[in-house]
Amino acid sequence: MTRKNLIAGNWKMNNTIPEAVVLAQEISNGIYPDILDEVDVAVCPPFVDLKPVKSVFEFDRVNIALGAQNVYWEPKGAFTGEISIPMIKEIGCTYCIVGHSERRHLFDETNEDVNLKVRALIEAGIAPIICVGESLSVRDEGVYLDFVTAQVRAAYAGVEAADAVNTVVAYEPVWAIGTGRTATPEQAEEVCAAIRATLADLFGVDVAEQVRVLYGGSMNEGNAELLLAEPDIDGGLIGGAALKASSFLEIVKAAK
Repeated sequence: MTRKNLIAGNWKMNNTIPEAVVLAQEISNGIYPDILDEVDVAVCPPFVDLKPVKSVFEFDRVNIALGAQNVYWEPKGAFTGEISIPMIKEIGCTYCIVGHSERRHLFDETNEDVNLKVRALIEAGIAPIICVGESLSVRDEGVYLDFVTAQVRAAYAGVEAADAVNTVVAYEPVWAIGTGRTATPEQAEEVCAAIRATLADLFGVDVAEQVRVLYGGSMNEGNAELLLAEPDIDGGLIGGAALKASSFLEIVKAAK
């Protein structure tokens, strides 16, 4: 089946509110409305920027989705510094990144944490963008496929097939994030195909063929077309290249 590509920009910890509004406006101004019939586009700003960015897109009546970069699985309570799913849903988020490698490695987020977030997001009707990927040492050991597919299985523990359809997986090799080093299209496709095969094993081929698998390791306007040409890569989770409207929009065009 043909899956609609998704290009999601992860702004990470960048952009004050005025900077976020300018970037959102530049993206809105530069995007052709008809391209959104062919490609789904989302941006994932820091929490403080979510509402201002949403306001820009609403005012311009442009169908660019909003996503959060992280969330906590409890609906409310004494969890100082955390943000709940009801909070991001009220703002208008339809996506939420979970398990990003920076959350795993810098903040010790575990597979179990990721699974709790995935299940809570599904229950709330928000699509999780589930990040998986291996470090350079794991790749060099030659066990990267086992490592990544184990992350996939852990993330989807307890998830029903009917709910899995509405999720997204992003393969982000840790050794290619923010380093300028990108997996070759063949390397990226090998892992993305293994992810889809794992989803097929968990939920059946029909479901696996509907789940979008993104590539998220230093995709930019120069390599996007080749990566997106691979059969099991259905878009990108874009980091550095999402911080400039011109480069982000070129990647969106490449995803047509």
